[in-house]
Amino acid sequence: MEQNINDGEVIVYTGGGKGKTTASLGLALRAIGYHKKVCMIQFIKGTWFTGEINAIKRLSPDFELVRAGKGFIKILDDKSPFSLHKKAATEAIQIARDKINSEKYDVVILDEINYALHGKLVKLKDVLSLIKTRPKKTTLILTGNYAHPKIIKLADLATEMRKIKHPYDKGLLAKPGIDF
Repeated sequence: MEQNINDGEVIVYTGGGKGKTTASLGLALRAIGYHKKVCMIQFIKGTWFTGEINAIKRLSPDFELVRAGKGFIKILDDKSPFSLHKKAATEAIQIARDKINSEKYDVVILDEINYALHGKLVKLKDVLSLIKTRPKKTTLILTGNYAHPKIIKLADLATEMRKIKHPYDKGLLAKPGIDF
């Protein structure tokens, strides 16, 4: 198999353990260190504040964040109808397609897209299309639990995060700067 060092990859971070988004951010940080451009489209997190928002602002213009989701569905403070979540995710697919096809970015992160697919917010055919039609130079990262087997099959790298132990199991809450 002939390899071109400038070819992008399809990377999947999935599983029930923590660290999927964090792994994608680590890769993004490394890419920026090589003067590459990164875009992250968040499919779920919505209006919740996370530490990566301020960090990504500091990495601008090399790192762009698009917060397209309307928040986590049916947990904590979610009062939005499912139709609003679905509309936002459908729009996020189009945003992703535009960002990927612009060829402005070396790395595009589709954060929590696997959750969006599992939760029936987006269609499998649309996600597969993003993967199959991406420019050859673009690395595409898909995060979130429940990665579909067809997505894993197309991936160059698939890593499953598996929970062994979590502070939440002891009743401890998530910590700013560590967990979000």
